[in-house]
Amino acid sequence: MLLAIDIGNSNITVGIWDDQVSRKEWRLQTMHHKTADEYGLALVGLMREEGLAASITGVILSSVVPALTQTFVQLCHQILNLEPVIVNAEIDLGITIRTDNPQEVGADRLVNAVAAFHMVNSPCIVIDMGTATTFDVISASGELLGVAIAPGLSLAANALISQAARLSQVPLVAPPQAIGRNTTHAVQSGLIYGYVSLVEGMVNRLISEHPDRDSNILVLGTGGLIHLIFPYTEIIDQIEPWLTLIGLRIIYQRINH
Repeated sequence: MLLAIDIGNSNITVGIWDDQVSRKEWRLQTMHHKTADEYGLALVGLMREEGLAASITGVILSSVVPALTQTFVQLCHQILNLEPVIVNAEIDLGITIRTDNPQEVGADRLVNAVAAFHMVNSPCIVIDMGTATTFDVISASGELLGVAIAPGLSLAANALISQAARLSQVPLVAPPQAIGRNTTHAVQSGLIYGYVSLVEGMVNRLISEHPDRDSNILVLGTGGLIHLIFPYTEIIDQIEPWLTLIGLRIIYQRINH
């Protein structure tokens, strides 16, 4: 079985694959101070609960947190006795990277592009709502044409509250209407409906620049916060919460077959 790990700035997603069948997924909080032993104990504990701890024969890892990359490599060596595949622009991804400097593209952007193109086999845009809100633009021939990056919804909410003396933290849910009639609803409107408008505006702009704009460009959503805006827009065709794990499985199988 394959252990797929994606290390993000806010969350670490982990999945177990049996060939092309997903057995289990987990979402852990990213904690920079944890050691390989601490992460290893947590991970092995989760796998043992599912009866999967002794079944891992391969590991693939993507990371945008350099400090934790080596921590998880050490975990794989010491606890699993396996050498992980580490995703970067130099390995065989099955897509072409058309950015000015492929080496600076985040591993999560590469993995999402692989997964999206494999799933839809057509031009597409991936919206990933996590610490950042990112937009990956993929062509009909499987090229990652480029990326747009905006602050994430939670990041924007925290910045707003920390810098505005009279505002306090509010639940990240949509208010009854866009016109807020109290402070809580006003902040919720700006955050939820504001990000809906950001996503819709960016997607329309990206489609207008897309070389395949005369085709049907599918829009996929993923990330831990995508559920906050998906009910309030029709611009997202489908959501896949574990898109990155799917991409990691595809890349691993491509390299090892």
